[in-house]
Amino acid sequence: MRSIWNGAISFGLVSIPVKLMNATESHAVSFRQIHTEDGGRIRYRKVCELEDREVSQAEIGKAYEDADGSMIPITDEDLSHLPIPTARTIEIVAFVPRERIDPLQMGTAYYLAASGAPAAKPYTLLREALGRSDRVAIAKFALRGRERLGMLRVSGDAIVMHGLLWPDEVRTPEGVAPDAGVTVREQELDLADALMDTLGEIDLDDLHDEYREALEEVIAAKAAGEAPPEAPGPAEPGKVLDLMAALESSVRAARESRGGEGTGTAEVRTLERRERPARRTPKETGGKKSTSTAAGKTAAGKTQARKSTSAARKSTAETDEKTAKSAKTAHAAHTAKTAQTAQTAKSAKSAKTAKTAQKTPDRSTARTTAAKATAGSTAGKGAAKKTASSRRRGA
Repeated sequence: MRSIWNGAISFGLVSIPVKLMNATESHAVSFRQIHTEDGGRIRYRKVCELEDREVSQAEIGKAYEDADGSMIPITDEDLSHLPIPTARTIEIVAFVPRERIDPLQMGTAYYLAASGAPAAKPYTLLREALGRSDRVAIAKFALRGRERLGMLRVSGDAIVMHGLLWPDEVRTPEGVAPDAGVTVREQELDLADALMDTLGEIDLDDLHDEYREALEEVIAAKAAGEAPPEAPGPAEPGKVLDLMAALESSVRAARESRGGEGTGTAEVRTLERRERPARRTPKETGGKKSTSTAAGKTAAGKTQARKSTSAARKSTAETDEKTAKSAKTAHAAHTAKTAQTAQTAKSAKSAKTAKTAQKTPDRSTARTTAAKATAGSTAGKGAAKKTASSRRRGA
């Protein structure tokens, strides 16, 4: 970045050489004036009224116009003798809390860069001191022929200086606020709070100049010989007849645009009434009173509808919960019954096996006894035959 001023920060007896650079830049599209008949460029020329001729920059000086119209010439030499100690110095005069600075006073922002290696340490010292104290420095400096007021604060690793208006340059807001006598109801404040909460926060980096982008598209189309894109006409603002209805519609629209809960027919939930300091309410006329009563009845009807809807939703949720519990209980009972049946079948099978095993040895024993009896009978018959044969031989 190119520096626009070289000087030093005066911090007590510490001097910090710095360079002043613009911290902001304008991206606005600029236009030239032309002659509409032939497209010729319109230029401003500096012409002397007395001689009626164009003069060069070297021939131009400064002058102060008096009340009677006479010119009082002021030369650069006259300005050089002015007792301005801040001609090349940013003189810190005080350190104050950040809240003391009214944003109305803040103007152009500048970056302060350390000028050279010797300035690195005192620059860092001032930056760390400002960051730790959570305060800002108030300074005086001279720029473009006048003394100005500035505020120094820390931004990241850099020191930023904001030009400030002198206190007597800020106008008082006389006649800006509406006359007294306007009454705002608690329900309206609650809906306004709901609208602010719905809109929430936003990342400032996502914001951009849509007008400049549209203007660049028009210029590009004209340069290419094409017809410029047509933009939809602005919607005509409707008259606000019912502030409550307008606030409710705004909350719904904000929720839909943010992709949050709620649709076109969703209910608007009124926030809890916040405690606010008591304030005197001016008397209302008869017309205002009847309007307020009608609006109150409408709000009460809407509140009753919302309560009915909430009760129905709650009942449906309880029914679903009971159904789920019943299904879960039936499933558990079926599982237990299945397990009991399996256990019973297993026990019966074991008893049958044991009975079969018991019958098998009995049958084996019977077969063995029968075999022994058969063998004994056969042996007895053999012995009887042998005895009879012996008797025959002896005879």
